[in-house]
Amino acid sequence: MRRSRIFAFGILAAVAVCLVMVLDGCGKSEEATHDSSGKFGVIDEAYEVITGNAVYQLKDNDLIEGALRGMADVIGDPYSTYLTKEEAASHKESLAGERVGIGAEITRTNGKFIIVSPVKGSPSEKAGLLPYDELVQIDGERLDGLTLKEVVKQIRGKQGTSVKLVVYRPESGKHVEMTIERDVIPVHTVSSEILEERGKKIGYIGLTMFGEDSAKEWQAATEMLVKDGAEALLIDVRGNPGGYLHAVGNIAGSMLPEDTVFAYMEDVKGQLTPLVTEQPKELKFNPKLQVIPVVLLQDKGSASASEVLSGALQDLGRGFIVGTTSFGKGTVQETMKLSNGGEVKLSTHKWLTPKERWIHTEGIATDLEVKQNSLFSEHLRVIAETYKEQQFHEDVAYAQRILKALGYDPGRVDGFFDEATGEAIANFMEHEKVDASGDMDSKFFQTLKASAEKYRNDQENDKQLAMALGYLHHELSGK
Repeated sequence: MRRSRIFAFGILAAVAVCLVMVLDGCGKSEEATHDSSGKFGVIDEAYEVITGNAVYQLKDNDLIEGALRGMADVIGDPYSTYLTKEEAASHKESLAGERVGIGAEITRTNGKFIIVSPVKGSPSEKAGLLPYDELVQIDGERLDGLTLKEVVKQIRGKQGTSVKLVVYRPESGKHVEMTIERDVIPVHTVSSEILEERGKKIGYIGLTMFGEDSAKEWQAATEMLVKDGAEALLIDVRGNPGGYLHAVGNIAGSMLPEDTVFAYMEDVKGQLTPLVTEQPKELKFNPKLQVIPVVLLQDKGSASASEVLSGALQDLGRGFIVGTTSFGKGTVQETMKLSNGGEVKLSTHKWLTPKERWIHTEGIATDLEVKQNSLFSEHLRVIAETYKEQQFHEDVAYAQRILKALGYDPGRVDGFFDEATGEAIANFMEHEKVDASGDMDSKFFQTLKASAEKYRNDQENDKQLAMALGYLHHELSGK
């Protein structure tokens, strides 16, 4: 067993596995006993009983992997789990700096596989794939009965190979065939821009996760921001689920003196190990990052490695935290490889802030709490179904919530499509200057999603961002 890199990740992953064995004959029952020796002999015993007597036959690997999942589940820790070889590869890829594919986000809604959006500059965008296209066939095979995971697996492949897709385009009511060549799709975790706030230049930098190349991206982005005249730094980790500890350590180190303790690791015996900032030889951070004002934006979706960063900035007095209390994940996982290619992801340590606070389940409180419009916490979905008055569905409840957040109150958000909901739809579509059928159809859902995205992309509607910018302007003006 070989240990891989330590990481702190905020995505909940717990799979419950329960094996129940009942021998029940038709009017009679039999009991059989099997001797077992040693601590784990009973596992072999159960394996023999199931493979020898179960009317529902399973593959050997299914039983073994079920037992592995069960052992991880018994721990009772949502962050400790067993990953199959495929799941482990997928998890590693999610934190990697690039992946091979066609570059399109896909979702499954009511049994249909819908394109959410093609990645800008990706093979799918160049081939003409559009949002709301419905995947019908992949390489001549229909997708009936497949899971989203299986569909994604069919689309992915080696660089330079091609995949043939047939999509149904609802706008034209036609099927479209296209062949897309797979290529490397860069995964960017850092975005940046200069924001003007009443004559002051603020360097905004968004971190979607702490991946393999995030520190390199951070170095390049901050260098450009400083070059463009940034007088302060606004770090946005809202919705950031975490990632690699070495990445957050490098990023924190760019704003703190070398050899500063930015967190502690506590093992099962309670022994503390300090984590100190280092200046990697391959990364040359601009020294101005250690002196300019810093504000960090967080919300309830900021977890794990994000909290390591906010906890360090807060405890060391290096940054001001704005937003809402973070998620509250104070454990660190290690991945251990198994001989079958799978991995066990296990919580092996607690992590503590520089002041030795353990924030597990509590989160990190902000220095300035600012709540957002509920629209900012909604996961905007692609919906291809049609709903009429008197119908009840979660998709209707979703639309009602979005309408209410946009100022078109339907009177209820429980998923029942009544007359008041219909009036809210009519008012919304009229304001958007789009012909409406009166139903919740694809045109309505497309318009609703576009309107919600437009609202969220307008910085004037982002109360947390506005407050953070105001604070930084005050700090700069007072100097």
